[in-house]
Amino acid sequence: MTEKTIRAIMHGCNGKMGQTISGLIAADEGIEIVAGIDPYDELLNPYPVFQKIGDCDVEADVIIDFAAASAVDNLLDYCVEKKLPCVVCTTGLSEKQLADVKKAAGQVAVLQSANMSLGINLLLKMLKEAASVLAKAGFDIEIVEKHHNLKKDAPSGTALALADSINEELENSYRYVYDRSQLREQRGKKEIGISAVRGGTIVGDHDVIFAGADEVVTFSHRAYSKAVFGQGAVQAAKFLAGKPAGMYDMSDVIG
Repeated sequence: MTEKTIRAIMHGCNGKMGQTISGLIAADEGIEIVAGIDPYDELLNPYPVFQKIGDCDVEADVIIDFAAASAVDNLLDYCVEKKLPCVVCTTGLSEKQLADVKKAAGQVAVLQSANMSLGINLLLKMLKEAASVLAKAGFDIEIVEKHHNLKKDAPSGTALALADSINEELENSYRYVYDRSQLREQRGKKEIGISAVRGGTIVGDHDVIFAGADEVVTFSHRAYSKAVFGQGAVQAAKFLAGKPAGMYDMSDVIG
């Protein structure tokens, strides 16, 4: 007996990530896109596309969201109404929207992550173990992130997630320092320095540096295309389909 193919709705199907995920799913026998949602319907897709989520009448098992932050409100209402699990990949959500995501998770399965890359989420787990050993041994911690010249926010959400993962392991006793140019003082022992570089077409580079006496340990992640985020979203959708209501993240996917 073969496993049931998971039916997905792609929310934001005509955006760059929506099209990337559409291509990945087209080559995956375990999941298919049965409908797309996007106000811009000029692209030809092998599935029906609706301009608004409320207009979609196609049955599905999960929604993958990679749209604009402004579209998340209606998306959450739809998911709660249809009891449809949702992978929320859209970033830049307001505090209210983040609260609404958690509220929706009380009625339906919702998975949200600051970064959908499987590699980054494995790194988040590894950093906890490293911090528990190296920070306690007096190693200084610095994070350097690099992105393309069109990225508006700094530091990146991923850099903050990396810092948060480390800080949680250290009982949130460290403070974040984003800019040392105005400081004329010795580096504090309980600091996590976070630096941002913007240039060219860098998809996403993150280095987490543990610098001790006479040795340095660096954890690095390089994203060479947006496909790494799309692949993570696809794996998350496969994981989330059929799950009970609750708040999930990528750590649940990678186990």
